[in-house]
Amino acid sequence: MKVFERYILRRTLTLFLASLLWTVAIVWTTQVLTRINLVTDSGQSALAFFEIAALILPSVLPVVIPFATVIAIAQTLTVMNNDSELVVMSAAGAGRSTVIRPVMTLAIVASIASFAIDNGAEPYARQRGRELVAAARADFLSLVIQEGTFRKIEEGLYIQISERLPDGRLSGIFVADSRTEGADLIYYAKYGQVSEGDAGTVLVMDEGEIQRKMDGNEISIIRFSSYAFDLSAFTASSKAPTLHPKDRTIGYLLDPDPDDPFYKKNPQSIRAELHRRFTDWTYPAVFGLIALAVIGNARSHRDSRLNPLATTVIIALVVRWLGYVAANQVQAAPAVWPLVYAVPLVFSAIPIWFILTNRPMELPVVWADRLMSLLRVIGDRMMMMRTSRPDPASGGSA
Repeated sequence: MKVFERYILRRTLTLFLASLLWTVAIVWTTQVLTRINLVTDSGQSALAFFEIAALILPSVLPVVIPFATVIAIAQTLTVMNNDSELVVMSAAGAGRSTVIRPVMTLAIVASIASFAIDNGAEPYARQRGRELVAAARADFLSLVIQEGTFRKIEEGLYIQISERLPDGRLSGIFVADSRTEGADLIYYAKYGQVSEGDAGTVLVMDEGEIQRKMDGNEISIIRFSSYAFDLSAFTASSKAPTLHPKDRTIGYLLDPDPDDPFYKKNPQSIRAELHRRFTDWTYPAVFGLIALAVIGNARSHRDSRLNPLATTVIIALVVRWLGYVAANQVQAAPAVWPLVYAVPLVFSAIPIWFILTNRPMELPVVWADRLMSLLRVIGDRMMMMRTSRPDPASGGSA
C-alpha cells in the first residue's frame, strides 16, 4: 500500500475498533441484563453468569459489525473532506483508488469476519448457551431445597423450604401459586419430599393445608394428610435443550435432519435461516460502497442540505431494514427468497454506478428537505417541552 492508503486505512481502522467496542458494549450489556434473572433465580454461580455473558458476544458481533464499519468509514472520509485532505491528495496526483482500496479492504475484512462469526462461532455459542439454560432448569431440585429463601420458579409461582432434614425430607414447605387468573393458591406443609417416577417429578407434601382465594375475596381452606404438587413442567423440558434454526451450523442447514421437529413443522424456517446466513455477512462491504459513493470524492459538503455522515447512516439503516424485512418474509412466503439476495446486490450496484460515474450519491432534494423539516419540528417541540417544564428549584410555576 502507498503512504496515503496506509494513512486512510489506519484512521478508518482506529475508528472502526472504537465504534465496534462502544457499540458492542452497549448492546452486550442490555442483552446480559436480561439474563441476570436466569442465573440468580436458579441459584447458579458467578462463573455460570460470566460464561453465559461471554456466549452472547458471537450473537452481537455480526449485528454490530456492519454499522461500526459504515460509521468508521463515513466519519473518516467526512473529516478528511472537511479538512481538505482529500482535495490535497487529489491535487498531489492520487487517484480515487487511493481512497477506495483501503476503505474496501477494511469493509471486505469486516464481511469475512462477520461470515466467520455468524457461521462458525455463533451456532456453537448458541448451542452451549441453551445447554447452560437447560442445566439451570435441570438444577430445579437443588433450587427447591435451598433453605430459608423464597425462589421464583416462573411467573406467579414461588416456593420456600424452611429446612432440609438429615433423612432427605423437607420441612416447612410454602408454595404460592397465582398462575391461574382469578384464583390464588397457597400451600403449607410440615414435611415433604421430591420424588421422580414414570408420571414425572412431583413434590409430595404431608400434613398441610391449601388456602384458595377466589374473586370476591372468598377463601376456602382444605387440609390434607398428603398432596402431590406436579413439577414435571419445570424439569422435563430441561433434560435436552431444543435447538432452533439459528442454533444450527451451516452444514446442518444444508442437510437438515428429517426428524428435526422444526424441520417437520416448518421446513421453510431452515431454508430462511440458510438464506439469511448467505447474505447477512455482505452488508459491511455494501455499507463501505455506500459510504464511498456518498463521501468518497474530494469536494466540499458545506452546501449540502444534509450532513453526508447522516446521509450515509440513513441509507445504511434503510438498506439493513429492507434486508431484515426480506429475510423475515421468506418464512411466510417462500417465493420471495430472491429478495434476500436482491437487497445487497442492488444496493451494491447503485453505489458502484455512482462511484464509476464520479457522481455524489445523495438523498433526493425533496426527501432531504422533508427530513430536515421533520428534524426541525422535533427539535422545536423538544425545546418547547423543556422551557414549559416547571423549575424544581422555584417550587413550580407561579
